Amino acid sequence: MSSLNASLATALSGLIAEQGALAATTNNVANVNTPGYSRQVPNLVSSDPIIVDPLTLGTGVTLQSIDSIRDPILESRIQQETQTQGQLGALVSALNQTQVNFTTGSGDVGTAITNFFNSINELSTNPSDLSVRQGVLTAAGNLATSFNNTANNLTQQQSSLDLNVVQTVGQINQLTQQIAQLNGQISNRQNVGESAGSFVDQRQVAIDQLSSLVDVSVIPSDHTLTLTTANGAPLVIGQQSFQLQAQTTPSGLHDVYSQGADITTQITSGQLGGTIQARDQQIPAIQTQLDTLAAGLANSVNAVQAGGFDLKGVAGTNLFNPPPASGNGAAASLSVAITDPSLIAASSDGTAGSNGNAEALYALSSQAIIAGQSPTGYYSGIVFNVGNDAANATADQTASSQVLQQLNDQRASISGVSLDQEAANLVQFQNAYTASAEVVTAINNMMNAVIQMSTLTG
Repeated sequence: MSSLNASLATALSGLIAEQGALAATTNNVANVNTPGYSRQVPNLVSSDPIIVDPLTLGTGVTLQSIDSIRDPILESRIQQETQTQGQLGALVSALNQTQVNFTTGSGDVGTAITNFFNSINELSTNPSDLSVRQGVLTAAGNLATSFNNTANNLTQQQSSLDLNVVQTVGQINQLTQQIAQLNGQISNRQNVGESAGSFVDQRQVAIDQLSSLVDVSVIPSDHTLTLTTANGAPLVIGQQSFQLQAQTTPSGLHDVYSQGADITTQITSGQLGGTIQARDQQIPAIQTQLDTLAAGLANSVNAVQAGGFDLKGVAGTNLFNPPPASGNGAAASLSVAITDPSLIAASSDGTAGSNGNAEALYALSSQAIIAGQSPTGYYSGIVFNVGNDAANATADQTASSQVLQQLNDQRASISGVSLDQEAANLVQFQNAYTASAEVVTAINNMMNAVIQMSTLTG
């Protein structure tokens, strides 16, 4: 009778183990489309045998654990590429918006410069015609407006990017809180020997989302993870999250702080890094170039204007209001200083029919007056740099997307669920469960027979 009890226990262990394996397989099938889900595999091991001298008897099977299949090295590589993808995505978006300001059209600075010098060239053919002179003032006003609009658009874009910085910091803080909570749930389960696969999957998804926002370093520790920025600013330590802060600077923009330290310049990856790069580097560089062009053009025109005479024979005055001495803000503040067309100094000798100074003004269009280049040449350089930066960033983004797709495909091949494989597993575990059930039935019948025989003989 004792041997039958032992056999029954062995058969029951098969029922329990195969039932657990079936549950794991069923869960895999249910989560086949769940983002971030890692395939679970039942870990079946032979139970410790018993020794009945001289025999060693098996005691069945134990479902030791249900393990989620992951590749930590691949996960780390995906996180790094996700950071790059987030940074390039934010940068490309910003550069494409910037590029709109330099698209050739009726209102762009380049067209306005050409129209301005064309109006002066027309003036040189008829220097005493007031309508032609008014055309020069109109073209000068349009030029100033083009500079103003482009500079203001860049400033507004910079403000929008700054708002994105604040919003992204808020998203980062939400994710770090979520990861810290998941660290606690994972630790609690693993400390009592329970599987925490579902929580680990959720944490991995959150880390991937965090990686798209900011550069993250992941440091494994007992049952939890420690997260920092690439330069060591703490984000999550165990079950505690550390909030980043967006604080306003004297410029009106926001810098990013961690534990009271300004880490803005240390953030180089993720959407936050790309946004900061566009806000603090790309746009200011373009604004500086635009200011250089506006200031150089205004000062050169004013200098030639001062060397000539107006329609009344009086020495010329400034055509444009003088830009700031530093040049900063010249594009945004550029404006026409005169409203009377007769004040344009077209004459070089004080006579009404002279066009010598008008020709000198027109000659500025081809002279190296802006950092060794002509006005149109310098502006073309700005347009080229903006377009080239956008094209290079787009190419890098495409290459990064391809790499990230390949890495995700590799992760899917390792951790993803194959319905064909799970269907085969279901059949395998179901057959094993059925066989164990038949053994239990057979042993139960045997035990009933023994009991009946004992009753009859007793």
